Amino acid sequence: MSSDTVPRWPRIDAVVREDGSGEVTIDGTFHPISAASLEEARVEVLRRVTENAARVGRPVRASATGPEGLWNLIVHPDGTVVPEEDELAPPSAPTPQAPPAGPVPDQVPGQAPGPVFDDASAADLPTREPLPGAHDGPSADPLASAVEIDPDDTVRRVPAPGPAPDLGPRPDLAPRSDLTSGPADAPGAADRLGESAADRDLVAPAADPGVDPGALPGTVPGDMAGHHAAGPASGPLDTVPGPAGPLDTVPVPSGPVDGVPSGAGASAAPTDTGRTGGTEAPRSRREARESFLTHQQDEDPATRGFRGVLTRLGIRVGPSESERAERADERAVSQHWPGPRTISMVNGKGGAGKTPSTVLLAAVFAQFGGAGVVTWDNNQTRGTLGWRTEQGPHESTLLDLLPQTDRLLGPSAQAADLARYVHHQTRDRFDVLRSKPIAMANEQRIEPQDVDAIHSVLSKYYRMILIDSGNDESDPMWQRMIDLTDQLVVATTTRDDHAEAGALLLEALSTRDGRSAYLAQQAVVVVSQADQKQPASELERVADGYRSLAREVVTIPFDPAMVDGHLRYGALRPDTRRAWLAAGAAVAGGL
Repeated sequence: MSSDTVPRWPRIDAVVREDGSGEVTIDGTFHPISAASLEEARVEVLRRVTENAARVGRPVRASATGPEGLWNLIVHPDGTVVPEEDELAPPSAPTPQAPPAGPVPDQVPGQAPGPVFDDASAADLPTREPLPGAHDGPSADPLASAVEIDPDDTVRRVPAPGPAPDLGPRPDLAPRSDLTSGPADAPGAADRLGESAADRDLVAPAADPGVDPGALPGTVPGDMAGHHAAGPASGPLDTVPGPAGPLDTVPVPSGPVDGVPSGAGASAAPTDTGRTGGTEAPRSRREARESFLTHQQDEDPATRGFRGVLTRLGIRVGPSESERAERADERAVSQHWPGPRTISMVNGKGGAGKTPSTVLLAAVFAQFGGAGVVTWDNNQTRGTLGWRTEQGPHESTLLDLLPQTDRLLGPSAQAADLARYVHHQTRDRFDVLRSKPIAMANEQRIEPQDVDAIHSVLSKYYRMILIDSGNDESDPMWQRMIDLTDQLVVATTTRDDHAEAGALLLEALSTRDGRSAYLAQQAVVVVSQADQKQPASELERVADGYRSLAREVVTIPFDPAMVDGHLRYGALRPDTRRAWLAAGAAVAGGL
């Protein structure tokens, strides 16, 4: 039963919520749903609707509303659930049978009626090309490999299941004067022109001098017609020459094909020539053959929302557009690029979200793309990256790594040696190179050459380096970081001073040098909601202000897990995780 034939009664409306509550309304009768989770609530709704379908003895319509939106479904008594748009359409009208053989009202004058084929092999034969000027394709005749040659005849015939009806003489058709290679009274000419209608081709009317008779489909070229009486043909027999039109339109070979004697009956492919006379370059056998490895990649069924419920019930349903977009972002952050990539978080104001952006973007790339991700606290003045991440079994910082850079860059060093200096995040699967926030700035002064040495070590052992920067844009350590950056990320909140500081930084970089100007133009801006009481319009207001300054702007909703303590991707709300995944995909677009 198609969706068009399913009655619209009883009226069934279902609502499910994330806390597991919901209701089913059947013709105005309210049935509350109370379950432990959203999935259990959906199963209970399906059970009630299926019972109703079994009670009425046919499929019923139901509209289901959930966190993902509204779904119109058809529920069958056996429990089968199909979205309305996926229902099969009613069978189309039967294909009309071909008309019986006979005169065709719209037939081109001079063209013989084609036979009605009963078998697949004959029905698949191609037809002759239309009149010249009807299209711009080549006019080579494709019948060369499908015609049948009669050694006692001069006209090629396509096999037909039975004799064609005798059409009788037609006054508007006249034999062509070039059907013989000699005079009209040559021996055998009358026999050839007097064949039955089933064994001859009809030619164009001789009364219209404006039409080239040889250019009409269905005519017999003179070379073929004169073959029986005049000796060897002027070209190979199995090659079907084009219409006898101008030479620059359809060239006809005037001699035998190399290696094939004239009139020997050997097959030769027709010349593929366009209307301009140019010949296409021959294709190799490998180019002409379709590869066995060519196939269309199948899309995985839906796993989220109501479509995911249907998939788990055994009904294969494609993903929604939102799930497809999420899968595309996951593929983007899962890529591995040739050579290491360096991503720097910047903003001249403290508290603008640089450290959360560093940690959570690193978590996205590590969880979806695998190992080889490190974060680096490139801050002279009490960087907090170490405070917001998990500490390893030691207290090492970049000050401990710096004296070992030569050894770590040597041929005897191993990747496991870095475990003495970086702190691995056991849940989010990336490493952290800490600064030493308890030391005074003058005790951990880092020079530009030190930045180069640390970056060389990290580039040797990691595929992605995410740098949490300080607030002093005049610091040589900060400026050297910009020189090593592949992708710039401006972190800001919805606070006006944070947003203004980030915009001023982009404008300043655009005048520093050519490479810095390119980084500013291709920057990604991450706007985080500073206060949960702020309306969503504040996020969009700040984001709109950055759209003319950066390549892409991503907004992050407020999340209590980002306020204090250790930052973990898995502790975020689902909407926040989705937003950081989108931010990671935006960053990956510039790598």
